[in-house]
Amino acid sequence: MRRSILISGFVGAMLVFASVGKAQEEGPTRSQEITVQGTGFFTKDSQGNGISQHSTDTGGVLLNYRFYFNRWLGAEASYGYNRNTLQNFTPSGTLALQSNMHQATGALVVKLPWSIARLQPYVLGGAGALVFHPTGNAGGFVPGAQNQTKAAFVYGGGADYILTRHVSVRLEYRGLMYGRPEFGLSSLHSGETAHTAEPSAGLGLRF
Repeated sequence: MRRSILISGFVGAMLVFASVGKAQEEGPTRSQEITVQGTGFFTKDSQGNGISQHSTDTGGVLLNYRFYFNRWLGAEASYGYNRNTLQNFTPSGTLALQSNMHQATGALVVKLPWSIARLQPYVLGGAGALVFHPTGNAGGFVPGAQNQTKAAFVYGGGADYILTRHVSVRLEYRGLMYGRPEFGLSSLHSGETAHTAEPSAGLGLRF
């Protein structure tokens, strides 16, 4: 249900940005982009409340829609998916909980005022939500674990390498900061903030 809400919100944001673009006066400074990116997902270990936590490194996919209001300022809506396993080292023993993670974020994007050849750098910052959904698979299941949504702050930057007028290659780094999920289990509540590094690369279409 929550995954459907996230996807619906992402699509809705895309439509809003698109309608805003059409409603404004057309000009060479405005543009829209859609990118598909493969991502890495690397979360820093944390410890709190007597619980040590380690998330396995994994990969995923990121879909991104971006609308530029002018040559340097834009807004974007993103949806991402990956699967990871959270290792919890508690006083009562080690628990492994595998989950699918869905992310939906919105951010402002600022192009930097310089470029190198066809390389256009940018920075971004925004917020969103992460939904953790336990898979229930053997070896990564904890009885009583529930779906959980965590608010997240996103920051980062990257660069687009322009191949043609409409096609580009994107290299990007995103940092995600959010509360460690406990899946409704008090025994897994560490009260810590997680930091995930999400490097990515992909292809973009500009129109």
